[in-house]
Amino acid sequence: MTSPESSVAGTSLATARWCARRGWPVHPLAPGLKTPAANCSDCRTTPHAPADCPCIPAGRWCHGFYAATLNQDRIQRWWSARPDFGIGVACGPAGVIVIDIDAHPAQPPTRNRILPGIPISDSVDLTGLANGFHTIAVLAALRGQPSPADDETTLRVRTPSGGLHVWYRAGERRWLSSVGSSPARALAWQVDIRAHGSYIIAPGTTTSRGSYTPIGTTREPAALPLWLAQELERTGHLPAPSIPAPRPVPPRAHQAVLAAGGGRDHAQHTLATILAPVEACGQVPEGAGFSDTLNRAAYTIGGLIAAGRLHQAEAEQALHEAALAARPGQERRIEQIIRSGLAAGLRRPLHTSGRRP
Repeated sequence: MTSPESSVAGTSLATARWCARRGWPVHPLAPGLKTPAANCSDCRTTPHAPADCPCIPAGRWCHGFYAATLNQDRIQRWWSARPDFGIGVACGPAGVIVIDIDAHPAQPPTRNRILPGIPISDSVDLTGLANGFHTIAVLAALRGQPSPADDETTLRVRTPSGGLHVWYRAGERRWLSSVGSSPARALAWQVDIRAHGSYIIAPGTTTSRGSYTPIGTTREPAALPLWLAQELERTGHLPAPSIPAPRPVPPRAHQAVLAAGGGRDHAQHTLATILAPVEACGQVPEGAGFSDTLNRAAYTIGGLIAAGRLHQAEAEQALHEAALAARPGQERRIEQIIRSGLAAGLRRPLHTSGRRP
């Protein structure tokens, strides 16, 4: 197999093998969908952090991109058993960063959220600006550069909705993901960033809405352009260099913190434990009490941030990514729930002492 096109007419197994040979760890997607394949019954009924799950070392596909692998025997076993599975690529382990340009019909946001951090004067006529292709082109033009959408030197993949995935090599920097014009971290309206902590649908994958089809002749990611790296750094796509000092606070999620080990030394474990129920919702296409689950997680995370037990940028990013993985395409709903839950939690800091003011 020499390119993803051959797998479109062939099998998902061939596509998964093709990706793995390029060093891109793969994991199964639910048949016809963009979401990860369902966890086993044990993982669904007893939510837990992926790092603590025995399924992944045992060679099962639980927990989405956390189970991504380069092992050809495992890939053979997974997709031979379920040839209707799609293919996801874990961006961080693959060493790639993908510019996900959307073309959803939607009313543009306020001017300050079209290109976050770049003021757009009222004198600038934005008539016709309708999607991510336009916003990324405007950003590129401001920097005197061609748009990534037109970059023929790198792998580009057309999505079923008319969008475009532009793949680049991430280099040595641990880029963070983002969604659209989120207040926490964003490059441009309707332009998402898929990097550490997220996955991208592999070229050649077919869903119920259509295929992810490579365009042009390039089949390998090029190095991330310097100007684009500078923009990503400007817009907060790198981990913060420091963690704020803890502050004394009263608890609400006392049991959740204790179950996760408590204290700053266990911040990642704590976060994973809180997010496990959100991730579990991704195993069910609808329902599962997703809104309430996400709101509780956001509230708890807000309280732990206020207590200095979690780093705000990283915790908020992890929360957004877990929610989007569970409910792709529901960015606006997710953003509203998270904003409300975090705001409430930030007003009620949490600690494990059991004291209340």
